[in-house]
Amino acid sequence: MNKATKQISKLFAAMAMAGVASYSVAADNIKIGMAGPVTGAVAQYGEMQFIGAKMAIEQINKAGGVNGAMLEGVVYDDACDPKQAVAVANKIVNDEVKFVIGHLCSSSTQPASDIYEDEGILMVTPASTSPDITARGYELVFRTIGLDSLQGPTAGNFIADSIKPKNVAVIHDKQQYGEGIATAVKQTLEGKGVNVALFEGINAGDKDFSAMISKLKQANVDFIYYGGYHPELGLLLRQSSEKGLKVRFMGPEGVGNKEISAIAGPASEGLLVTLPKSFDQDPKNQALVEAFKAKNEDPTGPFVFPAYAAVQVIAEGIEKAGDTDTAKVAEALRANSFDTPTGNLAFDEKGDLKDFSFVVYEWHQDGTKSEAK
Repeated sequence: MNKATKQISKLFAAMAMAGVASYSVAADNIKIGMAGPVTGAVAQYGEMQFIGAKMAIEQINKAGGVNGAMLEGVVYDDACDPKQAVAVANKIVNDEVKFVIGHLCSSSTQPASDIYEDEGILMVTPASTSPDITARGYELVFRTIGLDSLQGPTAGNFIADSIKPKNVAVIHDKQQYGEGIATAVKQTLEGKGVNVALFEGINAGDKDFSAMISKLKQANVDFIYYGGYHPELGLLLRQSSEKGLKVRFMGPEGVGNKEISAIAGPASEGLLVTLPKSFDQDPKNQALVEAFKAKNEDPTGPFVFPAYAAVQVIAEGIEKAGDTDTAKVAEALRANSFDTPTGNLAFDEKGDLKDFSFVVYEWHQDGTKSEAK
C-alpha cells in the first residue's frame, strides 16, 4: 500500500468513525446528504432510503451528472433519534452540504428541518409523513411521500367500510409519527360512527405487552389499529396470539417491513397495512427493478422508490434553476412537475405532493403482501 492509498484509507476510516460514509471524493461534486437510521431499531427503513437514493445518484452520474457536475452521496446516521438528528443536521451544515435526502422518522425530520431552513439547506424527505413538518411555511422543505392526514383517513375509511367492527382499539407509541397517524385514524373512525373503545399509548422499546393485552380483552375490542413501527407491533401481534386475543390488526407504512414477519411469525398473517403503492410492480419501472436486483438489493420496500424520486427531483431542480442556489432550486421545484418512477410529481406551496395515494395491503407471514379487497 503506497502513501497516497494509505491516506485515502485513513480518510475513509475517519469518516466511518464519525458515522459518515461518502461515495466520491471529487471536490467539485454536488454533495447530497442522505440522513436516516443506519443503526437502531428501524435501520431496515433507512436501508430502503439509502439504496433508493444511491441508485438514483449512480444512474444520474452515468447519464452525465447535473449541469456537468457529478452527484456525491454522503450517508449520515441519525438512528431515528431526534437528538442525534440535530447533531447530524449540524454536521451537514459544517460539511457544507446543501441538499439532503431524509430524514426518515418524522420525529427526527422535524428538528433537523428547523436547522436546514435556517442554514439554507434544501431537504426532501421520502419517508416522513407527519403533516407538522410542512405546516410551518418553510421554503426549503419538501417530501416525495404522502401525509398522515391522507394515510389516516385511508385506513379509517377502510376499517369502517370494509371491516365494520363494533369496538376498535387505537394504540400508538407516543411519538410524533405514531400518535399523529393514530389520532387521524381515530378521528376518521369516530366521524363514521365507529366506536373507539380504547385510545392509549405504549412506550417505544417496550417488550412485554401483557398489561395492554389485558386492557384490550376487558374493552372487548374486535379490531386494533396501531400507530408506530414494526418492532413493537410485531411483539404485540405475537403476544396477543399467545394470550388468546384473536382480533385483526392494522398499521401504517412504519410496520410494513419483512422484519415484522420474523418477529410475529404466523401472527403477522392477515395484518392490514397502508403503504405507498408497489412501484416495483409498475411495468415502466422494470429496468430499474432489475438494476436493484443486479446489486442484490430489494426494490420492494416502501421508501426505495420515493428516495430515488427525491434525488431525481433535486437533480432536475438544479438543472431547471441552472444553479445550485437552494432558494432557486426550491422555486424550480414548485414551478415544475417531474416524471419519476413514482409518477408525475408536482409540489404545492408547502412542499407537499399535490397528488399521492396510499393503498391498503394484506400482509402475509412469509413477508409478502397483496392488495386488500
